[in-house]
This record gives sequence, structure tokens and C-alpha cells, in this order.
Amino acid sequence: MRYLFFSSLLVGFLLTSVASAEEAKDEAIRKDRKKIEGTWQIVGLVVNGNKTKDEDAKKLTVVNDDKGIWSLWSGDSKVTMGTSTFDPTTKPKRINFTPTEGDAKGDLFLGIYQLGKNARKLCFAPSGKDRPTEFSSTAENQHILVTLKRIKPES
Repeated sequence: MRYLFFSSLLVGFLLTSVASAEEAKDEAIRKDRKKIEGTWQIVGLVVNGNKTKDEDAKKLTVVNDDKGIWSLWSGDSKVTMGTSTFDPTTKPKRINFTPTEGDAKGDLFLGIYQLGKNARKLCFAPSGKDRPTEFSSTAENQHILVTLKRIKPES
């Protein structure tokens, strides 16, 4: 009888801990989505180790909402859009995104991100490749490294 009581208590504790961890993760996701919401200018872009000219990178902007929908713009023309999911509880923080328009429609891209108040950095692999573990782009790893700044800084 005593064993049954302690077993039940332990199971209850474990279930509560799992629920609390999930709630904490959900809250972290909501916070990062809110921080990412807005319009961001790309200020640095490195693809396969090749740095894009700053003036070309700065023509690109990304618009994010707080539900995980993003769009990439070149001037006034939308290039593509899609959805994203986050896991801010990992180190480095993880992001997955899937374009819903354009040539890469339906592909899954695995990446990592850093997020400041008005700056952020993304590093992601081509679809079908392993997630980056560091913020680097070389010919060997084929990663895409993106540095962004918020166009309208938060007050």
C-alpha cells in the first residue's frame, strides 16, 4: 500500500514537471515570437562562405508576425513567404522554416538564431541538410548566415 502511494505521488510529480516544462517552453516561444515581430533589414548575408555586397543585402527585408508567418521582400516585391517554428530552450536557439511560396515551397530549412532587442542573426542549412551548430558559413558547410536589424527600433 505504501509503495502504491509513493508510486502515485512520483507519477503525479513527474507529470506536473513535464507540464511545467512544456508551459515554460510555450511561454519562451511566445516571447521570442513577440520579439521577432516586425520588419527587419538584412545588413549582412553570407552564402556558402561568399559574402554578399552590403548594398545588395540591404535591399532585402523580412517581415515577421507573432504567429510564425514571415515574408521576404526585395524592395517592393515579395520574393517568398512561409512559416516558422522556434525552440528558444536549446543552445543555440533553434528555428525551422518552411516556404509556402516560391521555388522552395514546402521545403524544410533547419537553423539556429540569436535575438537581441533590435538585432538578430540566423544561420541555416539548405533543405535536407543537418542543422548548423554554430554561426558560420563556408563552402564546406553550405550554410547561409544572415544578420538583420530592426527597421523601426522598439522604444
